[in-house]
Formats: sequence, C-alpha cells, structure tokens
Amino acid sequence: MELPWALGPPDGRYLLRRPTDPPDAAPAHVLVLSTLGAAERRRRLGQRRRRPAEPEPEPTPVATGRATIIDVGEPLAGEAAAQAWLAGAGEEEFGEALAVLNRALHAFRLVTADPYVHEIVRDHTLVARIGFGVGEQVAEGQWTEAHELVAVERKLRRAAVLQPQAHLAAILNGRQRALACEELTLRARLDLDHGRSREAALQVLVALDAALAELPLDPAASELSKRLDELRSRRDSTALAAQAALAGELDLDTLASVVVTLGRIESALRARAVASS
Repeated sequence: MELPWALGPPDGRYLLRRPTDPPDAAPAHVLVLSTLGAAERRRRLGQRRRRPAEPEPEPTPVATGRATIIDVGEPLAGEAAAQAWLAGAGEEEFGEALAVLNRALHAFRLVTADPYVHEIVRDHTLVARIGFGVGEQVAEGQWTEAHELVAVERKLRRAAVLQPQAHLAAILNGRQRALACEELTLRARLDLDHGRSREAALQVLVALDAALAELPLDPAASELSKRLDELRSRRDSTALAAQAALAGELDLDTLASVVVTLGRIESALRARAVASS
C-alpha cells in the first residue's frame, strides 16, 4: 500500500510475530517500509533563506510512504496454489495486512513518545495492491503477480452528509461547544477497533465520567434524560472493567460490557448532535 505521507518508522524490514505468539515463535509477517519522493522534499526543507512566494504557487512535492506486508506464516505451496489464493483475495486480506501495519505504527508511537503518529484506515491509501511473489522480490515491494484493489465509494444519504456539516459549523462559529467526552470517546473507539482492550476499558471510564459531567449541562440535556439515566446505570460496571484492565487482559464478558458502554456513549452523543442541529 502507498500512503500520502512518510509513515514514520525508519525504512527497512521488520519481523512481526502475532500478539499471542511466544517470543521464540517464528515470525508471522515481514513488514517492509520505504519512503518515496523524499529527496525533493529534503532539498526544499534545506533552503533556509526567505524568498518571495508566488501568487499562485504550484503544489509542493512531498514524500509518500510505501508499506509491504508479507505473510510468511503459511507460505503458499507453489504457483498454482498462489494463483488460486489470489483469485479469491481482496479487501478482507488487505484489512488483515492493514492491522499488521497499524500494530507497527502503534509500537512506533510508544517507543518514540510521539502522540502525532497515528494508525491508518483504508481510505487513507493512495494505492492498495495484493499479490504474491518469492523471496527478495516481495521484500522489495515487487511481485510475480498482483492486482490493484479499487475502493468502493460509499453513498451516504443527504441527511447523513449534512448533519456533520451542521455540527461542524455550529462548533466553528461558537453556537455549540465541543465536549471533552467527544474526544475521549473517539480515543476509546480507536483503541477498541485496534484490539487494545485494556486501553479501551480505561478510556471508556474516563469518557463516561466526562459525559456524565458535561451532557447534563448541555442545552440539549432535556432530550437526553433517558440516555443519561442509562449511562449512570453503567458507571459501576465500567469502573470494574477499568480496574480489571489495570490487572491484565479482560475476559470476554468484561470486554463485552466495555463495548456496550462505549456504544451507549456514542448513541448519546449522536442524539445530542441531532437535538442541537
């Protein structure tokens, strides 16, 4: 896949085991990262002198990133097997590869203590390809055979398009304030979607407490009374889930409770947006 920015980790090859594998297990994936077009950008950054800006400047060339995720856990038996696999491979397999890349980006954010490194989603990619090859061929981002995946454009109802625009306009012009619980809820959703259940449980507790403090003071609170009662009823179970997360991985029942609570907070925030629009 190619992205419209340099990914962050130094170019090179990285071995990844599955999160549940022991440290001595064989690698499941090889991640190859490379930066494209960086030379032009470095030259521009090196020019420290001030110079006049053109009235209609051309777009500035920027570096792009390429990530190749190679599944080495279960090598294909031969070209015939590879052809059969490729014939049925598509977005599901690409999504699995994207999860591998996001694990690496998350680790890079932690080791560099850089909060601005972020995971990516399918819509971020400039190009998505899936294929097969051998040895050094795939390690260099090449292949024996591959095809490009074309993302299907989602058609949204007019109301679904206009409602976020109205909410954005209300925040930008000061008619409505952004809530801390909105941001905290988004962070919890990101952790949950990327399999970080312990972080999600802790984040959901903070998001819930913020929602219970902020939403009753909102002008739309009268429309949210039943939702607020439900959120209050989930506070104890959410606190227990967060406490369990401090001790280790969550069991399935506790994780399910976290998922439900997060969904209820998201529903309350959507109802608030509708009532305020």
